[in-house]
Amino acid sequence: MALNVDAVVLPIKLDHCVVHVSDWERSNAFYRDVLGAELVERPKGWAYRFGATQLNLHGPGFKPAEVARLPVQPGNSDLCFEWAGPISDAVAHLGRCRVPVEAGPMERFGAKGAGTSVYFRDPDGSLLEFISYQPKSSAQKSGDRP
Repeated sequence: MALNVDAVVLPIKLDHCVVHVSDWERSNAFYRDVLGAELVERPKGWAYRFGATQLNLHGPGFKPAEVARLPVQPGNSDLCFEWAGPISDAVAHLGRCRVPVEAGPMERFGAKGAGTSVYFRDPDGSLLEFISYQPKSSAQKSGDRP
């Protein structure tokens, strides 16, 4: 299939995606404290809001009306969040929250182009990433963790 380079830009943006959690209380605390989510109580379960973007949750006792052909399961999501500051601050924040950095800092490519990322996991094992588009310090350029 050929790409249409003259395609019209559609008036869309990402509104929400779905993550499945195995424990509401544990996940709520993690996403609130580590990622700064606003907890939104729903009739059954929760959602996590980040400004104008939201993570809708599937979890214990929640039966969604529509699901993907292969429904999302606890621990099989992969999400990236922009860190609006130096990546060293993200690493320090994870340390204060006692969340181990699994990989990074390392060069990655995100929605705004080249950035520096660190990877970590939520309580169910889903892979999470902070990406910073700010210039790196000399310690980060050499690959050392701040």
